[in-house]
Amino acid sequence: MVRIYGIRNCDTMKKAFAWCVERGVTYEFHDYKKLGVPRDRLVAWCQAAGWKTLLNTKGPTFRKLTPEQQDIQTQSKAVATMMEHPNCIKRPVVETDGGQLLVGFDPAMFGSFVK
Repeated sequence: MVRIYGIRNCDTMKKAFAWCVERGVTYEFHDYKKLGVPRDRLVAWCQAAGWKTLLNTKGPTFRKLTPEQQDIQTQSKAVATMMEHPNCIKRPVVETDGGQLLVGFDPAMFGSFVK
């Protein structure tokens, strides 16, 4: 089973969903804007992918943060920011039952990761 975390109305998420549907990939979706992401899961993602990979610094939510809020130098501050502002988590975040993790949507990477 593949679990896809993200925000339903995001254009990148729509591409990931379409990719899965076109290839018959069954997935479970978790909307972290509505449901949030548990702190321990965010920490595990940061440890697996790196907090700089996981933190979406290019989106409008991050750009609206104050300069002090944007000054993130540690994983703990990154996790706190992502907990408070789930839109600051890159998307999609994809987990497999085998414990693999993929952050972001690139069709070539998705093809080698999601089966």
